[in-house]
Amino acid sequence: MRIDEHIKLDYHDVLLRPKRSTLRSRKDVVLERTFSFYHSPKKWTGLPIMTANMATCGTFGMAEELSKYKIITTFHKYYSVDDYKKFFKKFDNPDYVCYTLGIREEDIEKIKKMKKAKLMENFSFICIDVPNGYLQRFLESVKMIREMFPKHIIIAGNVVTNEMTEEIILAGADIVKIGIGPGSACTTRRMTGVGYPQLSAVIECADAAHGVANDRGVGRIIADGGQQYISDIAKAFCGGADFNMCGSLFSGFAESDGELVEKNGQKYKEYFGSSSNKAMSELYGKKDSHRASEGRYALIPYKGEIKFFIQDLLGSLRSTATYIGARQLKEFPKRATFIKTNRQLTTYLEQYDTGQ
Repeated sequence: MRIDEHIKLDYHDVLLRPKRSTLRSRKDVVLERTFSFYHSPKKWTGLPIMTANMATCGTFGMAEELSKYKIITTFHKYYSVDDYKKFFKKFDNPDYVCYTLGIREEDIEKIKKMKKAKLMENFSFICIDVPNGYLQRFLESVKMIREMFPKHIIIAGNVVTNEMTEEIILAGADIVKIGIGPGSACTTRRMTGVGYPQLSAVIECADAAHGVANDRGVGRIIADGGQQYISDIAKAFCGGADFNMCGSLFSGFAESDGELVEKNGQKYKEYFGSSSNKAMSELYGKKDSHRASEGRYALIPYKGEIKFFIQDLLGSLRSTATYIGARQLKEFPKRATFIKTNRQLTTYLEQYDTGQ
């Protein structure tokens, strides 16, 4: 047993200090980025934000809308091969959709069927998603998927430490998902006591990933979960994240899945984690006796069409850029100075903002 006494930070523990800026207008800020990768020969250009691979937001409807803004939809694991066949008859934008699989035998068999049907040609990204990326079996799966798909951009996770970030990249991933337990629908920290404050995890793992480089490109990371507000997306980019992956921020919309529920005259939509009792019983078909629920089920207020949220998202990122003097999204880490805040005051302000 040992204790790491270094203070680690979440998004709510910091603010960004404003700096002198020569920008004349928010519209001058360039939010699109172009990335090259350590393994994949592909180059990708777009807004480096993506939906979480959750049943409530990793949907076909979301992909049809978000691709217009060059935002990636990471599909949930529950679509069938036939579902994909029907969808790709009317959708052709591989740079903004991502196929998701786990490491169970059923997942491997399914992606083999997808490949045989030539459906994987419709994706630029493949996401290998498990809650615990520290398993040796997970690393073996990353290597196997890389051998099967040498040209795809492979995402793998989740982890929160620098040494494992490097190992996953060397095993075959181009992008590592960072985050254990930060999401609003995840109860891993409460159930297991395992986790890592998300901003510190992003900063440390980004530094490790970007140090893995070759002639083609460098390792990349995704800040996955914990973005309660749009400002947290900006903080993650300032911490060195290449991409942001969000669940709750992309749920509750017309394009999101989840049952629409009306209570006391107010409309809500379902939102639940992939390890929740609902997901395990309804989507996986059963909850194994050796598993505990590490996900939450909730109803969130219905938000209408997502296009209005996207306008706020882009506008907020541009506003952050003008405050810190960044002309491009890729300049966020160079221009950012974080200020540690009084946690007690921050908690009070959050409660006031939510009316608690």
